[in-house]
Amino acid sequence: MDTQSLVPLSTLKQGEKAYVVDLELNGLLRRRVLDLGIVPGTSLQCVGTAPAGDPIAYLVRGTVIALRSEDARSIRVNSTLV
Repeated sequence: MDTQSLVPLSTLKQGEKAYVVDLELNGLLRRRVLDLGIVPGTSLQCVGTAPAGDPIAYLVRGTVIALRSEDARSIRVNSTLV
């Protein structure tokens, strides 16, 4: 896969869809994100942001999950094939 097509999850705008390609997370945060169902191949959609822009809400496997922008920057997604 062309790495130029990968973008941080935090760059998705409201309503945009993408699928997870890579998690650049370690330790407990990586485990938490995986437990929430955010694994490579998972389709997700940005559904909104807090008024200050952080956290950001994503629809993942039928559930809305809020992630801090800092954490979402470490999740690489591809939105070109969705």
